[in-house]
Amino acid sequence: MAEIEFRTVAKNGLEVTTIGLGGTGLGNMYRAVDTDAAVNTVHAAYDGGIRYFDTAPVYGFGVSETRLGLAIQSLPRADIVISSKIGYDLVPIPPEELKPALWDQPGSFRAEFDYSRDAVMRSLESTLKRLGTDYVDMVSIHDPDEAIHFGPGEDPYARSRFREAMDGAYPALDELRSQGVIKAVGVGINQWQMLSDFVIAGEFDYFLLAGRYTLLEQEPLATLLPLCEQRGTRIIIGGPYNSGILATGAVKGATFNTRPAPEPVLERVRRIEAICARHKVSLPAAALQFPLGHPLVSSVIPGARSADELEQNLAYLREDIPSSMWTDLRDSGLIAQGAPFPMTDEG
Repeated sequence: MAEIEFRTVAKNGLEVTTIGLGGTGLGNMYRAVDTDAAVNTVHAAYDGGIRYFDTAPVYGFGVSETRLGLAIQSLPRADIVISSKIGYDLVPIPPEELKPALWDQPGSFRAEFDYSRDAVMRSLESTLKRLGTDYVDMVSIHDPDEAIHFGPGEDPYARSRFREAMDGAYPALDELRSQGVIKAVGVGINQWQMLSDFVIAGEFDYFLLAGRYTLLEQEPLATLLPLCEQRGTRIIIGGPYNSGILATGAVKGATFNTRPAPEPVLERVRRIEAICARHKVSLPAAALQFPLGHPLVSSVIPGARSADELEQNLAYLREDIPSSMWTDLRDSGLIAQGAPFPMTDEG
């Protein structure tokens, strides 16, 4: 049974809880939630022992940061760690020009990519205003590939702002870190390939990797994670349910990395589910706990739209999982041979 603990996330010793709250749900991803429900979700997270909250300007075009800001006004700021991001410049537009897609009822902005030094400073100033706080602890360079997801076989470098990010954003963030204005610098992205370049190019404390090291995906084991170990860079796992399928199971309409799950993925999940069922373990519990088995993973940050969803995530974290289940998954070829298992009461 996993309990919430603290793990290091930065070279200066900054720690985060092993489960955090991802801020996409607070920003009305896919469907709107009301502000009171969003605030209650943050408070339920805090009451449940979570001390790490992630957000970004682009989540709801300011909505996620604003709601997190409302929620933390009644929490002890020194007790929590907040990460946000830079890279999307929010440009005000008339409400009638809004074209909601990923975000339901977003703020009246459009997002433009900008990794310049000026954009970093402008973005952070706006973030602090929305959050109503004097500082954010962790800041990452957001989506330097301009991509939410990649289709099968698509080149992960097809859209790259790597050079802009390293020439503009990184020196600005590195300077703020050296001044103590922020405590950790990272990159937040939905692929591992480009992170293999970032880890060599700069001194990054952490990478916020959406999916890609989950119960369904372990490609970074052979490439990215050894580089991170050499460089002292930690990993935070966003999207531990691969955007849905590891929470719902292989049901009709299940999504995998924001797209309809293809049949090979559905079949793989069915096989994982069968082994979980044999050991009387729920699939979401296995999905949430698996990444934490790797010593470089500091936290997993599933999103939640309500206090009930938040409490369900905490229950999944605490669910008993025998080590024999992980062994069966490995022996069946469903998780990589080199993947470290979460520690259990059985060892």
